[in-house]
Order: sequence, then structure tokens, then C-alpha cells
Amino acid sequence: MDVKKEIRQEFLTGERALFKAADTLIIDSTFADGESPLKESRNIELDHCLFQWKYPLWYSKNIQMRDCVWFEMARAGVWYTDDIRIRDCVVDAPKNFRRCDELQMRNVTLSRAEETLWHCRHVIMENVTARGDYFAMNSTDMSIDGLTLTGNYSFDGAKNVEIRNSKLISRDAFWNTENVTVYDSFISGEYLGWNAKNLTLIHCTVESLQGMCYIENLVMKDCKLLNTTLAFEYSTVEADITNTIDSVMDPAGGIIRAEHIGELILNRDRIDPSRTKIVCRDAEEK
Repeated sequence: MDVKKEIRQEFLTGERALFKAADTLIIDSTFADGESPLKESRNIELDHCLFQWKYPLWYSKNIQMRDCVWFEMARAGVWYTDDIRIRDCVVDAPKNFRRCDELQMRNVTLSRAEETLWHCRHVIMENVTARGDYFAMNSTDMSIDGLTLTGNYSFDGAKNVEIRNSKLISRDAFWNTENVTVYDSFISGEYLGWNAKNLTLIHCTVESLQGMCYIENLVMKDCKLLNTTLAFEYSTVEADITNTIDSVMDPAGGIIRAEHIGELILNRDRIDPSRTKIVCRDAEEK
């Protein structure tokens, strides 16, 4: 980034304090009361800066941020902003990151992540911790490694998502998604993945009441299910489960392999049982 101007240890107030700023390095500065301080900015580096009021970065491009803090009132902080890289930051404000393209976050804490990361594209996240409902709704082309998320209804409507080494405590996660693959992760929450298309879980541990239902093309490879009941209803599934499934109900088709199934419910007036192959390893041994 070609920076030509430097602002250091400033206390900035008033609406649009640095409106249309460009080619600027901002260090150790506070954006206090006053909306939209960096609206329509370009080529900005922010280092150890504090944001205390609403809408700091809207319609901006090419932004780098290091060791910055969004306080609670810096809500709706980054909207319609493209090519933004955020590292070692704390975001204590909700409704952040809307309709952004080319967004990178590394070592970031999102402590009030309600309605955050909506309608974003080309997102890279590494070592991010987030707490809040409706996280990442309708976002696309996401690469995520090391996400710890506590919040319900996450990733609703997301497409083309890859998640690795993560922990998701989230009821109704991955609803209405397309082309989501999760590797080496833990997922806990009721009604996981309903109405999804092409949902793949590899080396994952899942805990879910009525999880993985109404899914078109569910693939589970080398997965473990804990306290998971009434699974796979109306789903087409290829599942290789390494332990016991507490109960399975009315799968639409495919193959389910497990150590054991505690209860298998097949309602012939709802589904055709012949379309699903059930393989229990304990039965094979006997």
C-alpha cells in the first residue's frame, strides 16, 4: 500500500471526520462521537486505533487494520467496503461487515457478533472467535480455519463455504446452504443443516437433536455422533459414522454405516425404505 500521509495520536470527533481520506496511515488515534468518520476512504492503514461511534467504514476500499478496537457503539461498522484486511483486532459491536467483498480476518474477536458478516463475498477467516446469532447469513466463497462460534442460526443461506478445525455451538446452523464442507470440527446444535444442498462433514463430531434433515446430498465421512436423535429425516445421505447413532428416522435414500443404531424409525407411508441401505458393524460381527 502506497501511503503518503500520516495521522498520529489524534482524537477525532464530528460527523465524517476523515471523509474521503486516501493514502493515509493512521496510528494510535481515537474516532470518538461522530458518525461515518472514514466514509468513502481509500488506501488506508489503521494501527492501534479506537472506534467509539457508528458507521466508521462505509463504501471504502483497500483498508488494512492492526490491533484496533470497535467499541459497542461502533455498530454497523464496516458496510459496502471491499478489500479489507483485519488482524489482531477486537470488535465489540454488532451488525458489522455487510456486503463486503475480499474480506480477511486473522486473530479477531467478535464479542457481539449479532447479525454480523451478512451478504459478504470472498471471505478468509483464521483464528476468529465470535458470539452472536445469525452469523454469516447469505455469505459466499468463504475459507475458514479455527473459528470458535457461539450463536444460533449461523451460516443461513451461505454458499461455497469451507470450514476447518472449528467449534460451532449453534442451533439451526447451515440452514438453506449450498456446497458447504466442514473438516475436523465439533458442531453442537438442534436441527443442524435443514434444507441444505451438498453438505459434507469430514472427521467431525456432531451433537444434534433432529439434525441433518431435509438435506439433498449429505455426505459424512469418518464422523462421530453424540446424543444425536431422529437424524436424517427426508435426507439423501452417504454417512460413515464411527460410533452408535441413537436414532435414525425416515431417510429418503442412500447408505448409512454405523457401529450401531439404537432406534431405526421407517414410516413406509412417508418414505420408501428400500432406497436406503443400513449397515451396522456390530450386526456384521454377530
